[in-house]
Amino acid sequence: MLTIVGGYGNGMAAGDWVLMGLFWVLLLALVLWAVARLRPRSGGAERPIQGTPEEILDRRFASGELDAETYQIRRNALLGAPGNRR
Repeated sequence: MLTIVGGYGNGMAAGDWVLMGLFWVLLLALVLWAVARLRPRSGGAERPIQGTPEEILDRRFASGELDAETYQIRRNALLGAPGNRR
């Protein structure tokens, strides 16, 4: 017959209970992290872009999204487009 030692059920030591609790906490954290990563983010795509095409291009260049050559090509195309004579 199995005797329960130290008052813990199923013969598990205190360290085993701690590791089991840590396992479940980490598993829950992993599931919550995965759910948060897979959910679509709100606010980014629905936000209207504000400003003139030139201002948007300037912002993209300033943020490093465009290199200098691409910026100049697109800037010249915008300035040469019909309706953009200044």
